[in-house]
Amino acid sequence: MDVIGTLNAAQGPGAFGFEKLKRVHANLDAPVLVEEALKRGEARLAHGGALLADTGIHTGRSPKDKFIVKDEATEGEIWWANNGAITQAQFEALRGDFIAHARGRELFVQDLYGGADATHRVRVRVFTEYAWHSLFIRNLLIRPDSGELSTFLPDLTIVDLPSFKADKERHGARSETIIACDFARGIVLIGGTSYAGEMKKSVFTYLNYILPAKGVMPMHCSANCGPAGDVAVFFGLSGTGKTTLSADASRILLGDDEHGWSSRGVFNFEGGCYAKTIRLSREAEPEIYATTSRFGTVLENVIVDPVTRLPDFDDGSKTENTRAAYPLEFIANASPTGRAGTPKNIVMLTCDAFGVLPPIAKLTPAEAMYHFLSGYTAKVAGTEKGVKDPEATFSTCFGAPFMPRHPSVYGNLLRDLIAKHHVDCWLVNTGWTGGKYGEGRRMPIRVTRRLLAAALDGSLARADFRRDPYFGFAVPSSVPGVEPHILYPVKTWANKPEFDKTARRLIAMFRENFKRFEAHVDESVKAAAPAALIAA
Repeated sequence: MDVIGTLNAAQGPGAFGFEKLKRVHANLDAPVLVEEALKRGEARLAHGGALLADTGIHTGRSPKDKFIVKDEATEGEIWWANNGAITQAQFEALRGDFIAHARGRELFVQDLYGGADATHRVRVRVFTEYAWHSLFIRNLLIRPDSGELSTFLPDLTIVDLPSFKADKERHGARSETIIACDFARGIVLIGGTSYAGEMKKSVFTYLNYILPAKGVMPMHCSANCGPAGDVAVFFGLSGTGKTTLSADASRILLGDDEHGWSSRGVFNFEGGCYAKTIRLSREAEPEIYATTSRFGTVLENVIVDPVTRLPDFDDGSKTENTRAAYPLEFIANASPTGRAGTPKNIVMLTCDAFGVLPPIAKLTPAEAMYHFLSGYTAKVAGTEKGVKDPEATFSTCFGAPFMPRHPSVYGNLLRDLIAKHHVDCWLVNTGWTGGKYGEGRRMPIRVTRRLLAAALDGSLARADFRRDPYFGFAVPSSVPGVEPHILYPVKTWANKPEFDKTARRLIAMFRENFKRFEAHVDESVKAAAPAALIAA
């Protein structure tokens, strides 16, 4: 077997079971991987030097095609209502077929870390069929020093073969696409999809499984740190602003998507960012925009001019989920260590397409747990087939697809940490105001940034607050630099009866969704449910 690059000889491809591979490209850096991707016709160059890749029919994750091996260790630990199950025999058949499929092929391998805290990190070996996938995961995880590669021993092995097609009966799959996780042996097999994000989220899923037992809270959040060392974490589903709002030039960026919270503070799971680029602008998001024209960045499904190769970030004809994957060091104010202290503020981001939530609200610990378990945001018309009006989406812990354990495990961990460290919690609406999607307007980003600045510098906590008559949480009565009426959602609507009807409808959705968690929370959290305080 021809190996190009540095690899632990004792723990090479044969340790997984691969045999008769044509060649293995081990731990190659960006220039060589870009050359290989271009040579193989996997990708093109965009203007400025970024690598332009198309993910084919899969332009996002396939959560329904993700399965966990059900065995003695996982049977009582996994939230099976949220996670698909396969047997050990089905996984073994899949693994054997992956090995057979790889015979005679060239594979790329990267040895990387998941976790900036050496105490809690996992060593991840990623085999990929595509060179550009190898560059992607090299950008997204943490790269060891070169001296560590010759002795690298993986805790988790990911094998990513997009050309492999699963067999429903033999492998227990739902389709030809499969993401299969064996937690006991630390193996993830990804087949039938070219969407590179499946690799990074597999690492996150594994960490979400192993860390709670260590008392570490895994979080689907971005995080940054102020000049005085004050840490803020931003929970939120895709499209709510985690990446945009954490990339603040006045604060140090820890990371944009996945973090852990241990007794020593917050640490990034990753070494890069995976930013949405749809409607990205130089003016609103200069730090992220600058990365899209740098060599080493991977642009996914971004439409470019066929002659100039200039990206058109407003073009969502392929997908709204266009992305840029780049190393953290491409952001000038990124933390070199990925570690910081205990959070002072927790921000829960929601994109309310119904337009009835205030731009910011202060949450009690019980309210914070309620909204964390709810994980509310909304889909808007046009982003998915058949969506004509705003639709509420409740993704518990702001990341249900990546949560192998029951949400109460993560909710209780978060509640205890908030109480222990007296953390201020905020709910921020980055969605609509003045009406629902199609009638109102998107919450001005300058308003969101001004309110967040006041929350993070501590001044907002000292403001006068009123009780929202629909959702019950505390909303500031006024904030310097913010138009007073925007803090009162009903005042932004021309049609007041329609506001009342829409707000009550969303309240009912919250309460219906939370029924599945009521048996797992105490009375204070149940009492935090939104309820209109005014007569109908």
